[in-house]
Amino acid sequence: MPEVVVITGASAGIGRATARLYARRGASIALIARGRDGLEAAAKEVADLGGRALVQQADTAEARQIEAAAEATERALGPIDVWINCAFTSVFAPFAEIGPNEYERVTKVAYLGFVNGTRAALARMLPRDRGTIVQVGSALGERAIPLQSAYCGAKHAINGFSSSVRLELLHRGSHVHITIAQLPAVNTPQFSWVRSRLPRHPQPVPPIYQPEVAARGILHAADHPKRKQRYIGAGTTATIWANRLAPALLDRYLARTGFDSQQTDGVAPTGSGNLFAPADEPPGSDHGAHGVFDDRAHPHSGQAALARHPVATALTTATGLAAAAVGIRRHLTGAREAPR
Repeated sequence: MPEVVVITGASAGIGRATARLYARRGASIALIARGRDGLEAAAKEVADLGGRALVQQADTAEARQIEAAAEATERALGPIDVWINCAFTSVFAPFAEIGPNEYERVTKVAYLGFVNGTRAALARMLPRDRGTIVQVGSALGERAIPLQSAYCGAKHAINGFSSSVRLELLHRGSHVHITIAQLPAVNTPQFSWVRSRLPRHPQPVPPIYQPEVAARGILHAADHPKRKQRYIGAGTTATIWANRLAPALLDRYLARTGFDSQQTDGVAPTGSGNLFAPADEPPGSDHGAHGVFDDRAHPHSGQAALARHPVATALTTATGLAAAAVGIRRHLTGAREAPR
C-alpha cells in the first residue's frame, strides 16, 4: 500500500517541493493550503510524478477546518502515515510596527496551525499506535534575529510544544513519533509575498538553499523519526552552535548586521501580502516551490547529505563545530573593526 501523507502549506515553497518528492515514491498525498490555484497546480504535479493527490483547501489556523481535512483524507486515501506541518505566514518589520491583529494572525498560523495539525494527526494515529508527525522548524527557533519577532516566537514555541508531546508519547510507550526538521534559509516565494514594512525587498539570510534541500531533509526526518530533531544545512548547524558557544557575541553581531542582511537592494514588494488571504493574484497564478533567489541558492547541502548517514553523525557534529568556530572568529574580527 502506498504511504498516505498530509502536507500543510503544500501549494508553494517547501511544502510544494516535499509533495513532489513523495509523489515520486508513489505516495497518496493530501495537499492542504488556503489558495486554490496553487493547490490545483501542486495536485497536477503529484499526478504527473506518479502519486495520488487530494486537494484540501483549508486554513491551518482554524482547528475545525484541519479536523475536517484530516477526516476527508482518511475517507479518500486511507489511514494517515505521515503528517507534515509546514504552513506559515509572517510579517517582516520591527516589533513596534506590527499590529496586534497581525501578530495574532502569524501566531495562529505559524504556531497554532502546527498544534491543530498535530492534534488532528494524533487523534487518528494514537488508536492505531503508529504514524509520524514532522514539524518543519527553523534555525530561528533556537537563535532569534531582528525583524522577524512573530516568526521567531512561533518557531521557538513549536520546539517547546513538540518536545512536550514527544515526552508524553514516550511515557505511554507509543509507536507514534514526532520529530522536527530544523531548516536553514530557503529560497521560497515567501520573500516576494510576505507582508513587509522594510524599505527594501526582503531576503533570506545567506547561505540560502533551494527548497529541494529542505524537502530531502524532511523526508529523511519522516523516514527516521526517532531522533528528536535534525539540522538541515551547514547554515543551521553553524548558527545553532555559534549561539550555544558565544550567544552574547552573536547578539551584538546580529544587532549590527541583521537589518541589512535581510534586505536586498531591490524595491520592496507592494500589496498586503498573504497574511490574511492566499497569494492568488492574478487569478490562475502558481508560485511553485522556488523564490527569486535561484542565482544565489545552493541546490545541495553537504552537511545535510552527511547527516543522513548514521555512521557519519560524529563527523557531522564536528563539521558544525568547525563552522561555528569559523563564524565566531569572523564575528570577533568584525566586532573589533566596527566603529564605535
